[in-house]
This record gives sequence, C-alpha cells and structure tokens, in this order.
Amino acid sequence: MADLIEIEHADDPRLADYRDLRDVTLRKHLEAEHGLFLAEGAKVVRRAVAAGYPVRSFLMAPRWLDGLADELASTDAPCYVVPERLAEEVTGFHVHRGALASLERTPLPSLEEVLQDARSILVLEDIVDHTNVGAIFRSGAALGFDAVLLAPRCADPLYRRSIKVAMGTVFALPWTRLETWADALVTLSERGFTTVALTLADDARPIAEAVAGVDRLALVLGSEGHGLSDHWQSTADRRAIIPMQAGVDSLNVAAATAVACYVAASRS
Repeated sequence: MADLIEIEHADDPRLADYRDLRDVTLRKHLEAEHGLFLAEGAKVVRRAVAAGYPVRSFLMAPRWLDGLADELASTDAPCYVVPERLAEEVTGFHVHRGALASLERTPLPSLEEVLQDARSILVLEDIVDHTNVGAIFRSGAALGFDAVLLAPRCADPLYRRSIKVAMGTVFALPWTRLETWADALVTLSERGFTTVALTLADDARPIAEAVAGVDRLALVLGSEGHGLSDHWQSTADRRAIIPMQAGVDSLNVAAATAVACYVAASRS
C-alpha cells in the first residue's frame, strides 16, 4: 500500500517530478533525463497503470484520495498529499482534476511488433504540437485504427498535454518512432501497406476514393504548417484530399485526421 506523505513546502525535493509543468522545454529535458512522464486525472492515471507503466509516485490533494484508493492500495509508490494551493504552486497550474502520477517510461516496441497484427495505421511526419498529437491518437483509437508511427521529430505522445487531450488512449494504441525518415513509406509499402498521403497535391483523389479497396492502410499526415514534405508525398503510394466547400482548402491536422479515419474505417 502507498505511504501517504503530507508535504507542506513547495521546495520539498520529493516533488521534483511535478515541478513547473507548464515549462515545456524544462519538462522535456527533465522527463527525458529521468525516463518519466506525468498522468493527470484519475481516469488517465488508471489507464496508465493498467497499461503496465510503473508508478514512481502520486501527488494529490486530500479530497481526491478516496477516488484512487484502490490504486493506492495496490502499489508501494509514495503518495504526496498536499493542499491544493501548494499543488498549484509546484506545478504552475490549478490541478482541477485532483490527481497526478509520475510514471516510468518503458522501452518502445519495435516496428515489427507494432505492425504485426495491424490493418490500419496512422503515420505522422513532424507534427510538433502536443495537443494535435493527443487528438490524433484519440481519433485513431475511437475509429478503429490499430497503431501509430511517428517520424523522429514528432512531439512526444507521453507529454502531459498529449496524454490529457488523448484521454489516455496513448496507453491503449500501440505506437513507436520510425528509426529513419527518408525510406519510411517505402518500408511500409514493402511490408504490405498501401500508404495514402493526405495532401493538397494536384493529383490527390478524394479520400473515400483513395482508400477504397485498400486492405492494409497507412494513412500519412504532415506537419501543422507545411503539411507533408515533398519527399513523403512522392514516396506515398497514393495521395488523397478531403473535399472542401466555401473556399476552405484544408482543416487543422487533428480535425483532418478524424475525418479521414472515419472515412477509412468504413472502406470496403
């Protein structure tokens, strides 16, 4: 059972995992150095624990202890109990979901493991906004996609904001990072996937037409600013577009993913 440890000072070194959560640069450095990530909210914490991530510690206000009593009863990790004002001082924001947990990262699976039983996957190139990455995971999980592959420069799915927006689906949907960027789509084609790039290219076909008849599908999505690189567009098997009206040429990448996943999920 977790030890409940009351803490009264923001500078207590035991709270280091939870400090300055709004400072993205600092958090990326700290989390990479110590191999940890943060989960926020009882539901997300439960999903992280259920996915097998070892717990380093919990941080909670007293009134939230009962909500995670079963998790606290099944772990030896310490639970730091702090007043809500102190939690806000340490983290840099109001912890309105009441509970935080620091968990250990585990090694990413290999590409072979992720693709083994997958029929529909998402492939992300240089999507750097954590909110978009989390939303993409949530759409993929909700609409029946089996896995996500990330180019080397994509934002971290285990960053707190990504996890929160994804509602913990980053723990349920298998994912890994591609070791190399240049030949990524060719490699997927060689493994039996039809790569369909979402793009505004002149030869792009409507998404429903582009995914029709595809068995193993890799839906390829590009960065927020410039979309897919010319190289990934040229090495994709097909190029697709979401038909637009009223003079709008594109959607935010997270919204576009949701639409494309919905269409792809019903392909015949």
